[in-house]
Amino acid sequence: MGRSPCCEKAHTNKGAWTKEEDERLIAHIRVHGEGCWRSLPKADGLLRCGKSCRLRWINYLRPDLKRGNFSRDEEDLIIKLHSLLGNKWSLIAARLPGRTDNEIKNYWNTHIRRKLLSRGLDPAKHRPLATAVKEAGRRAREPSRPDLNLELCISPPYQEEQKKPAELGENMLGEKEGKCGGEFLRLGGGGLLDCRSLEGS
Repeated sequence: MGRSPCCEKAHTNKGAWTKEEDERLIAHIRVHGEGCWRSLPKADGLLRCGKSCRLRWINYLRPDLKRGNFSRDEEDLIIKLHSLLGNKWSLIAARLPGRTDNEIKNYWNTHIRRKLLSRGLDPAKHRPLATAVKEAGRRAREPSRPDLNLELCISPPYQEEQKKPAELGENMLGEKEGKCGGEFLRLGGGGLLDCRSLEGS
């Protein structure tokens, strides 16, 4: 029915990782590489679930991780990327080598967001707070307009299927060949043609 759980919850450790567990995880990944997180705990004898191993490696043990505070350049880059991408932390982290998406998100919420607010900037819109408040007030006063996402389809006007004159023994005017059949024939321009004048020719 659904996906099977990644581990047996009764036989897994929870809480802080020990130094021994970290060393076992690092040794396993050095030999076998990253991936197959579901089978890693059993293969290495760790009493952790695969997700826990993956998160421990990605967020704490990877050798290319940067440690310590964010630099001023990193902070400026996070602000610029956030104004373009919003809260897409993994996309932002991809442009900051050595920083994880979780670390960037936490830094945004604890430091940068407060800095922007203290400078009078809306952290979500990256505009002055007065402007953001005015826009919110204006939107609240405006009557809500339904989103009319109309798809227009333009097609040629309906035309009745014309009979082929050759099949019916008719001429191009839709009349039986030979005699006119009536005294007058209405023309497309609104005029009348006297058929009696054509019969003699």
